[in-house]
Amino acid sequence: MFDEPRAASPSETPVALTIAGSDSGGGAGIQADSKTMEATGAFATTVVTAVTAQNTRGVEDSRLLDNDAIAAQYDAVTGDFDVRAAKTGMLATADTVEQVARFVREAAFPVVVDPVMVATSGDRLLSEAAEESYESLVAAATLVTPNTDEAAVLTGLDPDDPDEQVEVGERLLNMGAGAALVKGGHGADETVHDVLVTPDGAEIFSHPRVDTDATHGSGCTLSAAIAARLAQGDGLVSAVEASVSFMERAIRYHHDVGHGPGAVNHLSALDNEAARESTHEHVGDLQRRLDDVATTAIAAATPYAETHRDIVEAGEQSFGTSDIAATVLAVRESLPAARFAVGVPSEAATRLDAAAVPTTDHPERGAFDQPIVAVLDDDVVSFVGTERDGLVKAVRTATNG
Repeated sequence: MFDEPRAASPSETPVALTIAGSDSGGGAGIQADSKTMEATGAFATTVVTAVTAQNTRGVEDSRLLDNDAIAAQYDAVTGDFDVRAAKTGMLATADTVEQVARFVREAAFPVVVDPVMVATSGDRLLSEAAEESYESLVAAATLVTPNTDEAAVLTGLDPDDPDEQVEVGERLLNMGAGAALVKGGHGADETVHDVLVTPDGAEIFSHPRVDTDATHGSGCTLSAAIAARLAQGDGLVSAVEASVSFMERAIRYHHDVGHGPGAVNHLSALDNEAARESTHEHVGDLQRRLDDVATTAIAAATPYAETHRDIVEAGEQSFGTSDIAATVLAVRESLPAARFAVGVPSEAATRLDAAAVPTTDHPERGAFDQPIVAVLDDDVVSFVGTERDGLVKAVRTATNG
C-alpha cells in the first residue's frame, strides 16, 4: 500500500539525569524521578546508587552499588548525552556522597541536591557517616532541597515557621549552596510554606495542605521536576514555582495503590492535559441534552482541575474564567470528583426542593456527602456534580424541564 517508508520526525528533548536509589514500589527514587522528568518535558537518564525492596508500607531491604558501578553509569550517560541538568537522591554511604560530590563539582550543568536521609515511611536511607559527608555535596549544589528534618541534620536548626526556614536557607548558602528550597511539608499547619532562599533574597511559595498521608515520593518528585525545568532553560524561581504546583497536584490526586497510604501520581498533570479534548466533548454533550432548558452557563472540569485554565465552558474556544468556573473549583475543594456544572436562572429553578440535592451559598466552605450540589447566587443556581446523567436529571427536575 505504501511505496516509501514514512519520514521520521525526532524531537530535540533536553536531557536530565537522576543519581539516586531504585524503589521497587515505583513511588519514589529513580522510578519517581524518571516519570516526573518525562512528564515535565525532559528525557530522563539514570545512575542507580542502590536497589531497595520497598512498597507503600516501608523499606524491607537495601543493596548498595559500589562506586565503580556508579561511576560507570555516570560516565556512560555523560559521555553520550548532552545532559542539561541533574538531581541527586538516595546516596546512602559517605563514599558515595563524596564521589557524587566530585561529579557535581565538575559538572557543566546545574545540579539539584535532594538530601534523602529518611524515607516517608520513617526508614533510614543514609548512614550517620554519610550525613557528615554531605557538606561537600551541598557546597557544590545549584539548589539543595531539604525538608525540615533534613534541614535540622544539615544546619542544626529545626525550622518551625517561614522565618526559621529562611534562616536555614541562609545557613545552607553559607555552606556553599547556590540556593536552598527549605520545604515545609513535614509540618502540621494547614498551610504549607516552601521557602526558596537565593543570594538575592527569599521567596515563599504557600499552598493549602492536602489532607492525605500519600506523600511517598513527594520529595523526589519535586526535585526531579525542578531539574527537568532547569534542563529546559527555565530560571530557578520559575522552575521552583511550577514544580511546587506540579507536586501539589500529584499529591492531591495520588494513586490509591498498595496496602499503605498510596503513592504520588507523577502523571496527574500530563493526564490532565491529555483530557482537554474529551472535556470539550463532555460540554457539548451537556449542551445537547439540555438544549430545551434555559441555562446561563454549562461547563466541565478536566479530571485533575486546579485552576480556571482547567475549566471548559460552552461557547468558549479557550478555558474559562467566568463565575461558573470559580464555582466548580470551589466545590472541588471538598468534592474533588466534581467535574460538571450547569447554571440556570434562579427564577427557573422553581422545583429545587424536588431535585433533592444539598444547597449552599458558600461552596468553598462545604463538606458535601452527595455527588451533586446546588450553589445559590442572587440570580443563578449552579448545579455541580461528579457525573453527567445525575446532573442532567437534577437540572430537569429543578426546572421542570
